[in-house]
Order: sequence, then structure tokens, then C-alpha cells
Amino acid sequence: MRRVRTQRLQSIWQIVEQEPGIRPSRVAQKLGVPRSSVTRALPAMDDAGLMLSQSPKGGLWPWKRIK
Repeated sequence: MRRVRTQRLQSIWQIVEQEPGIRPSRVAQKLGVPRSSVTRALPAMDDAGLMLSQSPKGGLWPWKRIK
């Protein structure tokens, strides 16, 4: 289960890197998962060193890799 979660975090990161400013709903659509799965993953991404910032309009932007 942990491996799947790590893979999902990496997938979200890659999509945001490729399309900066993308909304969580569009990321979810690309991954074929509910939007809530993406929004719930955001705090775990911070913990994993995959920092994203969210614009006032809801877009996700890659920040930097910490690890």
C-alpha cells in the first residue's frame, strides 16, 4: 500500500511539473482518481519533500524538491 501511495505522489508531482498551474480536478482526471484523492495527497507530498504551492485560483505549482 505504501508503494502505491508513493507512486501516486510522484505521479501528481510529474503532472504538476509538466503543466504548472493545473487544477487538482484536472490532475485527478489525468490519473483516473477522484479529486479528493489528489487534495488529500497534498499534505503527504509536503512530507515527502515534493513541495507544491496553490494559487488563489486553485492552480498547483511546483515549488522545489527538498530531498
